[in-house]
Amino acid sequence: MISARAGRAGADFRPARPPLRRRRTGPSKVLLFLAATGMLFVAFPVVFLIVELLGQPDGAAWNALQRPRTWELVRSTLVLVAAVTAGTLAVGIPTAFLLARTTLAIRSFWMVATTLPLAIPSYVAGFAWVSFTPLRGFWGSFLVLFLVSVPYVTMPVTAALRRVDRDAESVARTLGAGPLRAFCSTTLPQIAPAAGAGALLVALYTLSDFGVVAIMRYPALTWAVQTAFSGTFNRALAIVFSLLIVALALLIVLAERAVRRRAVVYDKVRAIDDGGRWRLALPGQIAAGTGLAVVFSAAVGVPVVVLVDRILRSVADWDLEVGRLAQAAGATVAFGLAGAFLATLVALPVSILAARHRARSVSVLETGTYLGHGLPGIVLGLSMVYLVLTLAPAFYQSIGVLILAYGILFVPKASGSVRSAIMQVPRNLEDAARTSGYSAWRTALTVTLPLAWPGIAAGAMLVALTVMKELPATLMLRPIGTDTLATRLWQLTDISAYGAAAPYAILLILVGSGPVLLLAWVPGNRRPTAAGAA
Repeated sequence: MISARAGRAGADFRPARPPLRRRRTGPSKVLLFLAATGMLFVAFPVVFLIVELLGQPDGAAWNALQRPRTWELVRSTLVLVAAVTAGTLAVGIPTAFLLARTTLAIRSFWMVATTLPLAIPSYVAGFAWVSFTPLRGFWGSFLVLFLVSVPYVTMPVTAALRRVDRDAESVARTLGAGPLRAFCSTTLPQIAPAAGAGALLVALYTLSDFGVVAIMRYPALTWAVQTAFSGTFNRALAIVFSLLIVALALLIVLAERAVRRRAVVYDKVRAIDDGGRWRLALPGQIAAGTGLAVVFSAAVGVPVVVLVDRILRSVADWDLEVGRLAQAAGATVAFGLAGAFLATLVALPVSILAARHRARSVSVLETGTYLGHGLPGIVLGLSMVYLVLTLAPAFYQSIGVLILAYGILFVPKASGSVRSAIMQVPRNLEDAARTSGYSAWRTALTVTLPLAWPGIAAGAMLVALTVMKELPATLMLRPIGTDTLATRLWQLTDISAYGAAAPYAILLILVGSGPVLLLAWVPGNRRPTAAGAA
């Protein structure tokens, strides 16, 4: 759909918004209740922090806030978050364009290769780069976090590019617009929500990362929280740092929401469209392949080569723990699947509301679900220990409490994908179902969810992958005698047993590759059927 102004000289080719003819209905009370329950579940750690802050001696929190070092940490954290987010957008969007809209050679391989960095835990990549280069500080932290975070932007933007309405771009071209102008004025606004969702995940991930900044010795708030809790035992300082991280997470969420509100929402039915790709000539193929290969080698090749070198040394020294390795792998997979199920279940109500309603109540609920994601794992772990010891001591260090912690931490990872997937389901299909006598629940089960399931599955896989790599909360909350690959890897590296740790790192990458391969497969192999669209 093209604006009528497009026919005039110097026309603006931005697509016109669809006419508002549908009957507006408020959010479902049942969904509001479920979403509010989920938000309270996720917001508990923040409540814990506020209660703890109020219980500190008079003036302790204010003195911590006034320290010049506190604001130096805020500045350095914001610089790192902004740099990593901008870098992933600058590389992720062109990469998605190459995958979705060009005749890139061996595209199926690159679809998988550009997703594989998600399987590399950031602290493993940091360890590899520290072993391989003299990089430290800001540039070391930026490089590692950028490399492991680019897929957060590439995947949703690739999926969005394959579903955008290309008619507007074609009409813009016929009216004289150049390729770049036509793309920027018609396609870019349509993929902005997906890019914003990816950037949001990158920013929150960078904000809450502990392993990389600790390895690189970069002064970020998360590292300062860990030092305050375990080093100086300054609880007031640690709580103030933690609440500052929460405040920054809220600012990031609000910024992403501002971008999303300006996005163009289409009601036109679009299936995945692989036709009409831009033809890349040989120089273009070489340039694109070289660029993708450089990023892949840095993100995946360097960690794998360093770890293989270490594992060969451990085999030569007979330094393998085969039985313990298998037990840790089984626990890693089981915890990942359970955490993914819980996080996706909690994310569904608020994601449906956020995709279909812009009421203030929905906005508050959605913002609340992101609170837990900005918290360092150590803070969440302490809050869960406090809750369990107060209310149900028998469940301390049980699997159930550990899974609950995963749900709190990673609901936002599922929510972004689920919301974007539901936003791309044309609302006129739901309206047609409702006017045909379908109830709201039947419409959701027979129309919305079947069309949105690739995005929902992608969100669940993303959570499973992240749970498998999670470290601080798992270290504090896992049952005694139970190790995951990540915790055992950390224990061994902490005592400088790098050779013994290498098999755990390699197996963690291999186990994490399963969800990554599914993530690469999901967006492109499911097409809405006629029955599903009817």
